[in-house]
This record gives sequence, C-alpha cells and structure tokens, in this order.
Amino acid sequence: MKTEDHNEKIIASAKNSISIELEAIKNLSNQIDGNFVNVVQTILNSKGRLIITGIGKSANVATKIVATLNSTGTPAIFMHASDAIHGDLGIIQKNDIVLMLSKSGNTPEIKVLIPLIKNLGNQIIALTADKYSYLAKHADYLLHTPMEREACPNNLAPTTSTTLQMIVGDILAVALLENRGFSNKDFAKYHPGGILGKKLYLRVSNIISTHEIPSCFSNDIMKNVIIEISKKRLGAAAILGQNKKIVGIITDGDIRRMLEKDMDIHHTTATDIMSESPKIVKETALATDALKIMRENNISQLLVVDNHNNYVGMIHIHDLLNEGLV
Repeated sequence: MKTEDHNEKIIASAKNSISIELEAIKNLSNQIDGNFVNVVQTILNSKGRLIITGIGKSANVATKIVATLNSTGTPAIFMHASDAIHGDLGIIQKNDIVLMLSKSGNTPEIKVLIPLIKNLGNQIIALTADKYSYLAKHADYLLHTPMEREACPNNLAPTTSTTLQMIVGDILAVALLENRGFSNKDFAKYHPGGILGKKLYLRVSNIISTHEIPSCFSNDIMKNVIIEISKKRLGAAAILGQNKKIVGIITDGDIRRMLEKDMDIHHTTATDIMSESPKIVKETALATDALKIMRENNISQLLVVDNHNNYVGMIHIHDLLNEGLV
C-alpha cells in the first residue's frame, strides 16, 4: 500500500470514529430529562456520599468521575464491583447513594451486587446503555446512555460507551456544583497544588516576600538610582516623594534612553527621567491579576502597595514565569 493511501486510511478511520461518537453524544442529549433532574436532586439532598462502582472499563471511568466530583464539592468514593463482593462492601455507609456503571447492565458482578446493596437499604442509580437490563430494572433511578455501536470496528472495545459514561459524569458534576453555588474560592480549596492552584490562590504578597524593595527618592542623582537598580536586580526602582509615597518609576529602559541622550548621571536626578503615575497593584491581589495588568500595559514590572497605598515591593514578569503562570 502506498504511503499516501495508508495515511488517508488512518485519517478516514479517525474521522469515522469521531462521527460515531458524535452521533451517540447527540442522542444522549435527548435522554436528559426528568430522570436526570431527580438524580441531581437526590444527590443534593443526600446526607451521605456518592459511591461509584463498575467493572472493566466502566471501573476506569468510575474513578475519573469520582475525581471530578470530589474536586467540585460532591463527596465521592470508588468501589470496584468485583472487590465489593469480596469484602469492600463495607465502604457503603447508611446514607450513601450508589451509582453503578455498566454498559450491558447484566454483568455477573453487577447482578450479584445489586441485591446486597438493596439489603443495606441504599439507593441505586443505574448508568447503562440498556434500559431493559437487570441493572436498569432494579435501580431506583436510571441514567440511560443509548448507542448504536462502539467506535471499534468490531463493535467490541468499549469506546463510544465509555465516552458517554464520561460525559454523564461530567454533566452530573457540573449540575451539582452549580446547584451548590460552588465558587472559585471553593474550587481553590480543593486544588491547592500545581498551576491551577496557583492561579486560584497565589497572591502578589506571596511573591514579593522573597524580594528586596528597590526604591530611591525623587531628588536622588541618577548614579545612586543606577546602583540601586543594579543591586536589587528587578530592573527598576520605585521613586518616592518626601512623604515616602510613590511618585514614579525608573526602569532599565529609562536609563538606556538617558544614556543615549548623553545626560550626566552625576547631575541628573530621578525626577528628570522617571515615568510618573506608574502602574501599581495591591499586595492582596491575585498573581494572575498582576499578570493581566502587565499584559494590558505591555510592561515587565509592577509596583506593589498595601491597603494604605504605601510602597511595599515590586513584582516582575519573571516572577510569574517562574511560577508557571505565563
């Protein structure tokens, strides 16, 4: 087979898989009705946790749904269907609700597990592609994921079916977080690590605490200003008035332009070349807010002030690069 023909075959296969799964997703939209509303309301009103179980690829999807729910304010625990009938059934507590994932709804482990959960008095939510299955018929609530076929050409490997399960997990998590009024602050509590966490909780004060504070007075000669900027290594210095309030800023760029004009550094003062009304940011602001100001004004440094507008430090674009925010 020619290389071109082989490549076209691969592309055609990928597009066919996408078409099959897209069609199934469109059909899934028709299943979002009163049953879905009842499931959301039941979980919201529950005093317990959501126990999610499955076997095979459904178990893999279940672990992802558990992670999504926990990170968005709905307590959830994964319980493997096979392990449940060999001792892990003790995971389920009095007020817990059990969400069972199974494409067929007729796997042996699921059929054994259902009456055991019923005997414990817990409610069951079925997530299955077969609304006539054992699981669907014996569950308290049904989330139906109908599909014509798997994307797999042999109609065997779980592909379309697991995609639909994943989507139901996502829309369930979103519906729950919206109804709980889950905010950015709540999200930050559950995502303290990594770049995501930093975007949600890292503040300007956390960054400038590691820096020295470059500053000069407005009547200082430029020789002293240059020494201060070089010493503090932030590429700029705040210029303060006699009341120690910010009146301007001098950057490396300002110094280069001064030297190009052959201005005498021994007689030129900070006032002569400083930029007035520099951009500032509160120390309590999020680091992402500082980044936004820098981008909007095409600058590399921001002067930082406290709630009384006292100068307390400087934040540099490199700080945000080092934190992975850029």
